[in-house]
Amino acid sequence: MHAISPTDARPDLAARSDQLLAQFTTMRALTARLAAPLSAEDAMVQSMDDASPAKWHLAHTTWFFERFILATDARYRAFDPTWDYLFNSYYNSVGPMHARPRRGVLSRPSLEQVRAYRAAVEDALCERLQRHALHAQALDILQLGIQHEQQHQELLLTDIRHALWSNPLQPAYRGDLVATHAGPSALRWIARDEQIVQLGADAWPQVQAFAYDNESPRHRTLVGAHALASRPVSNAEFAAFVEAGGYREPAHWLSDGWAAVRARDWQRPLYWHEDGAREFTLGGWRERDPDAPASGLSLFEADAFARWAGARLPTEAEWELAAAGVPMDGNFVEDDALHPRSSAAAETGFEKLFGDVWEWTGSAYLPYPGFAPWPGSLGEYNGKFMNAQWVLRGGSCATSRTHIRATYRNFFPSDARWQFAGVRLAKDLP
Repeated sequence: MHAISPTDARPDLAARSDQLLAQFTTMRALTARLAAPLSAEDAMVQSMDDASPAKWHLAHTTWFFERFILATDARYRAFDPTWDYLFNSYYNSVGPMHARPRRGVLSRPSLEQVRAYRAAVEDALCERLQRHALHAQALDILQLGIQHEQQHQELLLTDIRHALWSNPLQPAYRGDLVATHAGPSALRWIARDEQIVQLGADAWPQVQAFAYDNESPRHRTLVGAHALASRPVSNAEFAAFVEAGGYREPAHWLSDGWAAVRARDWQRPLYWHEDGAREFTLGGWRERDPDAPASGLSLFEADAFARWAGARLPTEAEWELAAAGVPMDGNFVEDDALHPRSSAAAETGFEKLFGDVWEWTGSAYLPYPGFAPWPGSLGEYNGKFMNAQWVLRGGSCATSRTHIRATYRNFFPSDARWQFAGVRLAKDLP
């Protein structure tokens, strides 16, 4: 996105401002609710280099709105100019930033000050939206900022789960989360013939429907004959892999995956207890639901399980073909379970394509044919991470249902284990 134009003649500007105001306030209220159970001490913890403190998530998402919308007005005065360095994430074109692995040393500003920062920026943006004072490109960036903060809502939850699990006391994030069990669902295979399909999203903001730049352009691709499992792999199915010695047999693993197993002493999914029955959740230690989707898996573990099961990971094209036109019903952050759930068996069709767990694919995170990053600083958002990462699809129990779509491409490196990530099997057909 280039510099914001001072004028705009789009006739729907007022209506769009009102719509985005409602989305913005709803989204920010959810972030506040997700952060509410955390003490100031909780909010400062950074349990590993890949995670960030909750306080940093709260401040960084606010910095995004301030830096890319409010600060473009020469009359605006920054809440605290020194925070620009603290809460920039990776936008090198904007300026230097505090090192990611050292975000946990930021005892100042305090959580109270960060909350005051959030309130000040929210008030400034809401006032401008109510006056319909933001022009079209600023509204585009606001829409992007809403999506950006929704990503950080999920990261806030996954990062604090890891932090609390890392604490010797292993306390619960919330003690009132309700666990449900709906029973097993038989795994079925759903076959598709070889075909040429249209995948991806039309480039936003040229079209009204939001999509990140890495989801476009829409393009044709050949998808071979294949079958996808009707649902993700369950805890019981993954437990059978563990019990069969799956973490002790190198034949199932990619070379780097086997090296990680040995070097890091992986013996089971990250949050599974050694007693074989419990897992650590945002509600603390719980009996593992055997019929819920397995989660906390790295790409290495998902791939090893698929090999052991005589299958493979789906490509993202196969996954998107399955998800096209499927209602985005599922277990999302708004449902307040904050953990994958089992559900009653469906007689036909795919189950749990959206929500519960992100699903690893066998597709490397690479640009689509004709990909072009957004111009300007916001072009750093996705494209520069297209290296040594893998695509996940479908969203999770910590994803907002207003954030996900069939074309959405999440991405993580092969050894990432702390997300709500699971696996759906695929296999080739003759």
